[in-house]
Amino acid sequence: MSILELPYLAELTALRRDIHAHPELAYQETRTADIVAAELQAYGFEVHRGLAQTGVVGVLRAGSGTRMIGVRADMDALPLVEMNEFPHHSRHPGRMHACGHDGHTAMLLGAARYLAAHPDFDGIAVFIFQPAEEAEGGAARMIEDGLFEQFPVEAIFGLHNWPGVPLGQMVVMPGPVMAGTCGFEIRVRGHGCHAAMPHQGVDSIVTGAQLVQALQTVASRTLHPCEAGVVSVTQFHGGEAWNVLPEEVVLRGTLRSFKPDVQDAIESAIERLCSGVAAANGAQISVHFDHRYPPTVNSGPEAAFCQQVAHKVFGREQVLTDCLPSMGAEDFAYFLREKPGCYVWLGNGPGTGGCTLHNPHYDFNDEALALGVSYWVELVRRALPRQPAA
Repeated sequence: MSILELPYLAELTALRRDIHAHPELAYQETRTADIVAAELQAYGFEVHRGLAQTGVVGVLRAGSGTRMIGVRADMDALPLVEMNEFPHHSRHPGRMHACGHDGHTAMLLGAARYLAAHPDFDGIAVFIFQPAEEAEGGAARMIEDGLFEQFPVEAIFGLHNWPGVPLGQMVVMPGPVMAGTCGFEIRVRGHGCHAAMPHQGVDSIVTGAQLVQALQTVASRTLHPCEAGVVSVTQFHGGEAWNVLPEEVVLRGTLRSFKPDVQDAIESAIERLCSGVAAANGAQISVHFDHRYPPTVNSGPEAAFCQQVAHKVFGREQVLTDCLPSMGAEDFAYFLREKPGCYVWLGNGPGTGGCTLHNPHYDFNDEALALGVSYWVELVRRALPRQPAA
């Protein structure tokens, strides 16, 4: 193992907890961005602001090399009521760092501070602090605002803490690691009538219920058994009175997959089922798909490189390379559609007692801070190695 001794670890922990106590939602991360910019400036970084509104980019140059890589942390919180009672709990009701972005930001700042003091690499390291990862596509917005034109990195790297993976371990895999996500809304229009006289109408409730059941066959009977896909109905809205069959009900939910052709097959199956259930019940059914994040797919060479970095930091036996990918989604996918790169999971501990992602009892494990800093520092050093003296 090669974990750095950080004389400022207590400061980094305090900074992480301060960010946790003051969570900010997508594109509102002004306080967090101010902290990040001030820290980077204090380290001697070249600081850029304004990409994706609240994004911050720090540039550190060392040696004479012109090769450039990007490393990224996300900054936003979730609209969730925190149920923790420790001193650094959220000061803002209805907002919470329930995904560990406070830890991600702190780790990348810790690496920035270390490398500024020990610039033993040759090239340009671009530290990207991204807003709006949680469902608002801040990565896509940064790209649209010219991130890669302004900072033409040759590769980009990301990291997420992962409850359930033991502290001191890292998951590094080539290929898909996170699913693409797509929302759907289905409107079922029948013919409203008195609930005592259902023969006079077309029951949208019964039709919608049949459709919910039918949708459960999409993954099991449409996809190849070795392919992965999820169809989940998460909302069913309809009716206002106990004695009226409503004219319309609305179903909403999410689709998850790792491949575009699987996504297309799921959508086609849903449209086919909607048509069939509508015809069987004499109703009208329409479906709308809201395509959100694409799959997060690591490039092979960059994944192999990150495995080597992780071997150095954690030890070969602590690097997991054959875990199942997650059906969760991640907007780092937008960066990987533009540049080669790798997205890894850093063990956050067992995840017991509610310490799982997007849970009101979650908290980032501060014991992971030095591990994450060490990974980032080793990655920059290896990606941009110093040239031997002539």
